Amino acid sequence: MPFPPHVFRHTPALRGLITPPDASEMRFGQDRFDELDEQAREEGWPPGWRMDHDAREANRQAVLANRMTRDLWVFAYGSLIWDPAVHVEEYRYGALPGWRRRFCMRLDGGRGTYDRPGLMAALDEGGHCDGVVFRIPAALVDRETQFMWRREMFAGAYRPVFFEVGTPQGPVEALTFVMDHDNPRYMPEVSEEEAARMIALAEGRLGPNFAYLDSLVRHLDELGITDADIHRLHAIAGAIRAEAGLYPP
Repeated sequence: MPFPPHVFRHTPALRGLITPPDASEMRFGQDRFDELDEQAREEGWPPGWRMDHDAREANRQAVLANRMTRDLWVFAYGSLIWDPAVHVEEYRYGALPGWRRRFCMRLDGGRGTYDRPGLMAALDEGGHCDGVVFRIPAALVDRETQFMWRREMFAGAYRPVFFEVGTPQGPVEALTFVMDHDNPRYMPEVSEEEAARMIALAEGRLGPNFAYLDSLVRHLDELGITDADIHRLHAIAGAIRAEAGLYPP
């Protein structure tokens, strides 16, 4: 079912652009892991490719200790913006200083391979990030964050932390999934040119890595959220694909 109208009272431009949780493919249960475990066995993925269920739940409990019975704000900077996969009571525009969207997470599956990895966007230190915050009502926090942890902490490459996020209606303390610098997927030294080349040429079972970047740019534009760095990366990657005889999805 669609979100109630009051969810977008501060962000009317977002109404109709956000995927309701019941229609989201990202709202999945444990059976999804069984499917991917089978794929991992068939394709010979290395051990530790995903986070253990017990470790993931222990992380959720630790991060949300003393927060399960009150409203929870979440800062979204990527697909969580337009496809949160959880029930939301309120949306606001949000700005987080000191952090930026950056394609710095190695992608070995989905839209990349171990031989030719791609990159996924994460939140890394430096700069500034415009996005949204959404509020999960207290009564639903325990249930809804289980879906969120399955999605965001799938591989354990993020670090869930709380930051003060500025909004037009005042600051809020929001849960934010940032890049874990201790995770082996983190690529801190990748340059913009190298990142663009990886994204332009990588492809996996889900299609080209460029399609992911292209979708991010299109959604941010549609939602009225600006990010000049991501636009520049998109242009460079697009040019590399054109030079290689590949074409945008």
